Amino acid sequence: MDPQATTKQNDESKPSKSAERSSLDNIINKCLGYISGDMEEFGRWLEGKPVIFQFIDWVLRGTAQVMFVNNPFSGLIIIAGLLVQNRWWTITGCTGTVVSTLVALLLSQDRSAIAAGLHGYNGILVGLLMAVFSAKGDWYWWLILPVVVMSAVCPIVTSALASINSKWDLPVFTLPFNIAVCLHIAATGHFNNFFPTIVFQPLTSVPNITWSEMNVPLLLRAIPVGVGHVYGCDNPWTGGIFITALFMSSPIICFHCIIGSTAGILAGLSLSSPFNKIYNGLWSYNSVLACIAVGGMFYALTWQTHLLAIACAFFCAYLGEALAQMMSVFGLPSCTWPFCLSALLFLLLTTNNNAIYKVPLSRVTYPEANRKYYIQMNNTKEDGNDFV
Repeated sequence: MDPQATTKQNDESKPSKSAERSSLDNIINKCLGYISGDMEEFGRWLEGKPVIFQFIDWVLRGTAQVMFVNNPFSGLIIIAGLLVQNRWWTITGCTGTVVSTLVALLLSQDRSAIAAGLHGYNGILVGLLMAVFSAKGDWYWWLILPVVVMSAVCPIVTSALASINSKWDLPVFTLPFNIAVCLHIAATGHFNNFFPTIVFQPLTSVPNITWSEMNVPLLLRAIPVGVGHVYGCDNPWTGGIFITALFMSSPIICFHCIIGSTAGILAGLSLSSPFNKIYNGLWSYNSVLACIAVGGMFYALTWQTHLLAIACAFFCAYLGEALAQMMSVFGLPSCTWPFCLSALLFLLLTTNNNAIYKVPLSRVTYPEANRKYYIQMNNTKEDGNDFV
């Protein structure tokens, strides 16, 4: 056999193998593209399908929009995490998002906003937290009545607040949820015959903190617990499932949610908070949302906005403790008021630094796409300056 002919055959086989590998990589990337980001192609594919399938997609997107994720696959994973935590909470939460989405349709709200789940995420929070705060425990079916009523209020409050916030190009966030739940608890309270809630009261004595008793594994466990507490869940496995759901849609959101939860833990330690409160994620969940909102969601991600997101997470944690103390005097939970107030405050920031760019609300999708839009816009400006 001719050695040169053999060498020639091997050389010809190498490009074919590399071409196959490249083709396989393209297929994998394409498949990942279908389930990551905001699954825009899936949404377009559903447009001609029966309304019931579209409605399920809207509900799943609303489930995930609590964490700024417009992805039905992530919403499905989050529901699986809720089932791991508590089946009753899952029922009340899904009831809330279904009702709020239906009411938004009946009120003829913007269809694109409904399709993105923007009228569903406050509803699921209302359903979940009303079950969490109920003193009747699980499987108290009469609780479905106030869940339906308060969830139906959410699209109305969302529309009203959007007309105000739009003047500053600001999102509504979870303000409708905060308003609805606080109204329910203020109207019922712990001594209500039909819908009693758990007691919220301020500290009346100095907590006994022994630093030698601090459990480092429980501190690490508090990171996923803090993420899970965004939905009112304290199971670390549930938090881990939520983190996976976020990673499937946007690694940047996943990264910042972990940073936000860690920032909340460090803030709690810096104020010598009771360890159980830190372990249970109560210091972290507002910081998780604040860090995601500033870190690439409503600001284009740069190292400057990344640092701004960390600062917002710490500010939100301290604000959360302050509001929790003040609102407990009136027997109310702080819910996500700290996140809303701190994120809105940081989004109202004015600066001459071009690297701190607030994405127009109409262009906000997910952090990776927001950064791509920011880069393209900068390139367009540079080309225009070169032309001049």
